[in-house]
Amino acid sequence: MQLVPRWILLSSGCAPLLLIAGWTIAAALEGSAYDPVTQTISVLAAYGSPGFWVMSGALLALGVCHLLTAWGLRPAALAGRLALGGGGVAALAVVLIPAPSSGGSLRHGSVAAVGFGLLAVWPVLAADRSATAPWGLRPTPALAATALMTVGAAWFVVEMHHHGAPGVAERVVTSMQSLWPFVVAASCLRHREHAKPPA
Repeated sequence: MQLVPRWILLSSGCAPLLLIAGWTIAAALEGSAYDPVTQTISVLAAYGSPGFWVMSGALLALGVCHLLTAWGLRPAALAGRLALGGGGVAALAVVLIPAPSSGGSLRHGSVAAVGFGLLAVWPVLAADRSATAPWGLRPTPALAATALMTVGAAWFVVEMHHHGAPGVAERVVTSMQSLWPFVVAASCLRHREHAKPPA
């Protein structure tokens, strides 16, 4: 198995922390005008909103974290690493194409949808079928992660169409998507430690 650099725990571990801190602080800056249940994260990153710089900064950091993790996650299959990196690029693009302060945006929505899709499929694309693969790269956990993220994305779409609680659904699925790279990275490092021959 190819070695995984220890710094990958930092890049993958910071992703969910920065994302959650970003939407929490940005929502606090918005005040009572923002409803985290019915409004999406994109509203916080809309140009001109009080939390614009905070949420945009968090999304930029998230994108960089995903790119670094994809680069360092050498035991993962190349297709999965490319999908994870593509999800990072999509996070950067979402900042460059922010949602409008009111109404929807086809360009913003399309970029966000591509990011959702790439981050949902990367676990199964990164899977390693060998018997010695780290837990996070085994087919069963990878398929389960992809299935959960896909269901979460479908839930978000349903909530958007029915004007329900898209903010909750989006936060659940983006939390899963930002946390899974850390799970995979930690399992690779743990696997490496256990695979070391005794001194």
